[in-house]
Amino acid sequence: MAIIEIDNLAKSYRVYQKKEGLMASVRGLFSRTYRDVRAVRGINLRVEQGEFVAFLGPNGAGKTTTLKLLSGVINPTSGTATVMGHVPWKRENAYRRRFALVMGQKNQLWWDLPAQESFRLHQQIYRIDPDDFDRTRDELTDLLDVRDLLKQPVRELSLGERMKMELTAALLHQPEVLFLDEPTIGLDVIAQHNVQQFLKHYQEKRKITVLLTSHYMKDVAALCRRVVIIALGQIMYDGSLSGIIDRFGGHKVVTLLFADGKMPGDLARYGHVLEENPPRVKLRVDRHVVAEVLSTILAQHDIEDVTVEDPPLEEVIAEMFELSQEQAEEEPAGVK
Repeated sequence: MAIIEIDNLAKSYRVYQKKEGLMASVRGLFSRTYRDVRAVRGINLRVEQGEFVAFLGPNGAGKTTTLKLLSGVINPTSGTATVMGHVPWKRENAYRRRFALVMGQKNQLWWDLPAQESFRLHQQIYRIDPDDFDRTRDELTDLLDVRDLLKQPVRELSLGERMKMELTAALLHQPEVLFLDEPTIGLDVIAQHNVQQFLKHYQEKRKITVLLTSHYMKDVAALCRRVVIIALGQIMYDGSLSGIIDRFGGHKVVTLLFADGKMPGDLARYGHVLEENPPRVKLRVDRHVVAEVLSTILAQHDIEDVTVEDPPLEEVIAEMFELSQEQAEEEPAGVK
């Protein structure tokens, strides 16, 4: 049975188009122009228990809107969704106690108070048994190495330390489903790695279901086996990480090391030159002609070493995002 079930879920907003100038503002009091924004356009998705799923897409694709719908923060325009059998926008207390939402750009902790005070508030809100609360708090703060910081005001913590406290607060009531929206945004490399390792360990141990949005492909590669890509409010891809390159990566990266140290002057005829550092060169070659190109090069030149690699995951996904953005710009906006 799927933990998360989404059927034809859609969300649209009516946005007021304010014009510049005093007179235009005055006229806007009596006659307003609106634009319809379709943030989510009838998506369908199933997530099984214990899955760690990456939910990717360019800015404005509908990722955060989808998480807000699944969290019950906003209501949909149409369609249905259930999480653990609950309809999120009914906002039942029974459902609220079974999931958690962490947004990297939003704080749920009191800024001027120590984190432990906010944790006590969470204990009361979720009615956590005192013994369970102490045990869970100690376990989480030890795993995240922040127990010594519990008495320090949140405003005095570093960004990485605050995110660790946010994760602790979100997991105190031991949710079965966790929605993560950009949990490592703005963190340095070490803090990103620490958060990744914690999430991986905790998810494997607790077998909770996690839906993650992130612009850092290292988060995705480290944590998720399944990737869902959304663009223009619709799901474009649902599968494995390797499948993204197979489906959308139209080229290979070929690196050549010439044995005689001499570089041919007509490298461009083999492919797009990405990097030239004699006697080494890196070419971008259409994946369908790689074998032919290599055969030609090896027949005409002495090659000491050759490697053929898939393009970086970030590059493939960025190309997908750019294409979706171009399509969005070509699509006429609905103005009323």
